[in-house]
Amino acid sequence: MFKKYLMALESEIAKAVNQMGEKTRLRDACEYALLSGGKRLRPLMVLMVAEALGYGLDVMPVALSVEYFHTSSLIADDLPCMDNDDERRGRPSLHKAFAENVALLASFTLMASGYEGIYKNQLRMKGDSRFRDRADIAAARCLEIASRCGGIQGVTSGQFLDLYPPDSKIETIEKIILQKTVTLFQASFVFGWLFGGGDPHLQEEVEKVAYHLGMAFQIADDLQDMEQDTLHKCEINIASVLGKEAAMHRFVKEIKLWKEGLESLGIWNADFENA
Repeated sequence: MFKKYLMALESEIAKAVNQMGEKTRLRDACEYALLSGGKRLRPLMVLMVAEALGYGLDVMPVALSVEYFHTSSLIADDLPCMDNDDERRGRPSLHKAFAENVALLASFTLMASGYEGIYKNQLRMKGDSRFRDRADIAAARCLEIASRCGGIQGVTSGQFLDLYPPDSKIETIEKIILQKTVTLFQASFVFGWLFGGGDPHLQEEVEKVAYHLGMAFQIADDLQDMEQDTLHKCEINIASVLGKEAAMHRFVKEIKLWKEGLESLGIWNADFENA
């Protein structure tokens, strides 16, 4: 089942690139960034939440939006003025392959395309008589959370703290994780929930559920990077600060709370179990 969602998503991403306009070096850069692999976990969560609701609503435009927002942030993170990473997923990072100015424009392009996806999904929802009255509410709320998660309360502030952490205390690291990683998971769940026909009054609960998956995801990532981060004296690693055993315990706890939250929302199913 998981493979089904991934195949559909990859196909839509490839089509979306061709719809970005005439072939230019900028469009090639967007394509290079979008088709560089990755788990696609965030857009997959959009599709899986909507599917679990059972109303059969098409949320592919906002699933792509989440991938655009995420990819835009990765391009910016890799820039020489940020993390200065030469590679991303085993390939030259975008600014190495296409130059820094093109990479910056590609990041802006994908961010704008993400907001466009919310509008496209609003139109699709209006085409369904069952949910026509909810389309404007869903779009407005998704615009709000996209702006909140992508702005100074989210990813940009998280990256700033990652660059200039005041200390390496657990509270600081948790704030970086919340803003830089968790917020995009929250956007993913809310996009899938609202455009999938979920009750708008439960948005706060949906965000809390997404928090636990986002936190678990970062803990797992930091556990994998512990040795490398220790070697490079990187102190912003929650697994290193907590210790491996405590980090594993926290990971298990977050996954448990995530599952319990999905069950409370009535959408836990085998697809999430196998994710």
